[in-house]
Amino acid sequence: MLASDDDILGQAEAWRRDGKGVAVATVVETWGSAPRPTGSHLVIDQDGHFLGSVSGGCVEGEVVTEALDVIADGKSRVLEFGVADETAWRVGLSCGGRIRVYVERVD
Repeated sequence: MLASDDDILGQAEAWRRDGKGVAVATVVETWGSAPRPTGSHLVIDQDGHFLGSVSGGCVEGEVVTEALDVIADGKSRVLEFGVADETAWRVGLSCGGRIRVYVERVD
């Protein structure tokens, strides 16, 4: 069962209260077959803990890695994964879909 948006954003708030660096990843656009709809969230803390989902397969591992960089440098990023990308099979989007994910630090 997936966590609700309230659970996900509540966890981000709890991590911030604990003094941890936090990033939020949000699906901002999809094309074709995509595992999660636009607006889906994944929150990540500076230790690599996460809650929520923006996709499936290895996409989330890649998003967590990028989120750690966002936490460290404060620079938001837009990530795109899909079959046109040479990493599509590696990150688990061999189903023909593409997604765009915005990752930002929570301050």
